[in-house]
Formats: sequence, C-alpha cells, structure tokens
Amino acid sequence: MEFDPRIVMFIVFGAGLTLAVTLERWLAKVWLSLPILYVAVGFAVWSLPLGLPHFNPTVDGFDALTLEYATEFIVIASLMAAGIAIDRPVSWANWRQIWPLLVIAMPLTIIAVALLGWWALGLAPASAILLGAALAPTDPVLARSVQVGPPGEDQRHDVRFSLTVEAGLNDGLAFPFTYLAIAAVGMTALGSWTFEWAALDLVWRIFAGCLVGWAVGRIGSWYVFEREADAPLEEIDEESESSGRPVYSTSEGLIVLGTLLLAYGLAEIVEGYGFLAVFVGAVTARQRENRSRYHKISHHFIDQIEQIVLVAVLFGFGAMLASGVLAALTWPAALVGVALIFIIRPLSGLLAELNCNLPMIGKLAVAFLGVRGMGSIYYLAYGQNSADFEQIDLLWATVSFTILLSIIVHGIFSGPFIRHVEDLRAHIHAGEDTSMLSLSPEPRPSDTKPAPSSD
Repeated sequence: MEFDPRIVMFIVFGAGLTLAVTLERWLAKVWLSLPILYVAVGFAVWSLPLGLPHFNPTVDGFDALTLEYATEFIVIASLMAAGIAIDRPVSWANWRQIWPLLVIAMPLTIIAVALLGWWALGLAPASAILLGAALAPTDPVLARSVQVGPPGEDQRHDVRFSLTVEAGLNDGLAFPFTYLAIAAVGMTALGSWTFEWAALDLVWRIFAGCLVGWAVGRIGSWYVFEREADAPLEEIDEESESSGRPVYSTSEGLIVLGTLLLAYGLAEIVEGYGFLAVFVGAVTARQRENRSRYHKISHHFIDQIEQIVLVAVLFGFGAMLASGVLAALTWPAALVGVALIFIIRPLSGLLAELNCNLPMIGKLAVAFLGVRGMGSIYYLAYGQNSADFEQIDLLWATVSFTILLSIIVHGIFSGPFIRHVEDLRAHIHAGEDTSMLSLSPEPRPSDTKPAPSSD
C-alpha cells in the first residue's frame, strides 16, 4: 500500500491541531511541553520511509525562503498576542526592569556568542556576528509558558512581565546586528559602512519602527473604541438577536490582526523594524480602554492563529532535524549552544538585573528562562537569503541544536521553576503592591466587570 506524502502531512497536521489543547494541559502535569512532543513527532514521521519531502535550508535555497516567510508570520502573531496581553501602563518606572535586559543582557549575549563562534568554530567575522544576532533574542513563540496570561487576569507577576516584554522588544532589536553581519560580508576593515550601519540600521530603523507602531496603535484603538465598540451590551445583544449572529465574535480579532499587519508593512516600507512596530502597536492599543473585553477577545483570536501556525512550524522543525540540518554539528558547536543556555544568558541576565529589587530566585528565573526558538530561525534564514555567508551549514547546525536544547531544557524546567518562584512569593518586586493601577478609571458601558492587570 502506497501513501501519498501530501495526505500524510494533512493527517499529521490535522491530528496535531485537534490534540494540541488537550496535550498541552496533560503534558504540563508531567513536566513536558507541547513543543518537545511535536518536534519529536515531526522528526519521527519524517524519518519514516513515506516519501515525505526533505526540508533542509543548508542544501535548498527555497527551503530557506520558506522558513523565512513562515517564521516571520508566526513571530508577528506572537508579538501581537504578547503586546495585547500586557496590562501594565507604559512608563519608565513601570518598565524599569526591562531596559537593562535590552541594553545589557542582549548586547553581552551577542558579543559572547559571536566571539565563541569566531574563536571556537573558526567562523568568519560576518558569520560569527550573524550567529550572535540569531541566538541573542529570546523568543515570543516558544516562551508561552513563561509569559503573562490573557488580558484582565487579576494578578501581578514581575517575572512573567519581564520575560514577555523582553521577548517582544528584543525580537526587533536583534535586527541591527543581523544587518551588521550582512554589511560585514566581504569586508576586511572598518570604514564608512560602519557609520552608515549605525545611522540607518541602529538608529533610524528602531526609531521608525517604534514611531509607526505607536501611530498605528493609536489610530487603530481610536477606530475600534470610537467607531466599532461603542455600543452598550444591551444594543449588542439586540443586534445579535435581530441579525441571527453574534456581533462580537470574530470582528475584534480581524480588526486587530489587520491593523498590526498594517503596522508591520508600513514600518518596513519606511525602512523601520516591522517586528518592533507590531509589538509597540499592540502595547499602544492595549493602553486604551484597559477594562474593555475587546482586548481579551482579540487576544484569544490572535492566540488561536498563533497556535495553528506553531503546530506547523514545530512539525517543520522536526522535519528539518530528520532531513539532516544537524549533519554539520561539531562538538565545539554543540558546546556553544550549551554555553549560551547555561552560562552566557544566565550570567548576562543576572548582571542586567543587579539593580532590580526582585528576590534573587526571581532574578535567576528571568535570567535563566530566556527561551530560544523561531525568531532565531527567522534571523538566520533572513541572513542566508540576503548575503553569501561562509559555513552556513555550521551556522544552521549550531542554531538548530541550540533551539532543540532550549526546547528540551526550558520545556521541562520552566513550569516547575515558575511555580517554585511563585510559592516563594519571589515573582513580585520586594516592597511593592501585588496589584496594578488600572489604565482606565471607569469602565465603558460596553465593558464587562473590571479586570485588573495580568502582570
């Protein structure tokens, strides 16, 4: 009996979607995570003699392009969900624990990984910088278990808040160093190109991404709350009965998804960072009408899209492993991944959190739970598709091994670690209240019961 590979993939993907929610709850009880299982299933299925297509970006440029587009979309969806979930008002004081993670931990991680790549792996400077840029950002996709919950949850959690915002912002801030690696290809000395990189890729693109995200978030939230979500609940119920369909079922998510995709596209057109625009736009929109149920419905819609794409990407990553992406892996390359997970990120994270008044176990949780994932694949695929990097197979092997190690280690320990931190009451800044001030002093007529912050 012959199997049509296309039908086999439909079966695997359909079963994965159907069982995702049930398996995620069950796996949490046995210290496992959904990514561990789905990557293992993808590896097992693609290892069988079923004639499934190989998926290896080191030997096929089309696979690299496919990876870039697929991971680009899932990172966008994850940034949307993360931004909408953040209830905490944006201010320097409220977000003071985040900035050191971005300006200290992330650059130190890039430098350390790049130096290891150059010294231990013998990479050319451009390839070493690309390795550091790809592996430095924490991932908003695979870090679902350590991020803040849906909007409106009545709890404050400084550890989850730090990890969520860090993942949201550094996924865009890794791009300047990806562009630095691309610009450095073929260069043998510093020159005017470094000043152009600093002015365009480091300063302008970050500024433009934040500005576009803020503007689109403001305009989008005005459109939603002044034009679309202004009717009281009684009118909504009457309209639902008269039309025979629920008025607020999917339109919220469609508007938010469309708005934030618009932010991404506009930012890229003006040469800003689209990832940064998406996250800033989502957070900006979230600041308006904080108590509205609109945010929770929108978050649920985006979260469903993210889960659908995530299942496909996890199976795809398992297929990559089965297709030989680790063939070029060496012991030094594996040790680079081990060093990043267990030494570089924890130490740089702790250094960044020195002045934070979280208890030490809370600081350690923030420092250690820096998950690596789909963002790293995106940056590496983007770099490969933009320039001719030397030893690209070794880069893919190192990044893939590090992601696999992160999926296993963080997938097993993140849940118990977070629960242990919560049991010790170490997830809240010492001497601070457990509740957050609401962003809206009074609920709108169309809103349900007020819900305090989720972080």
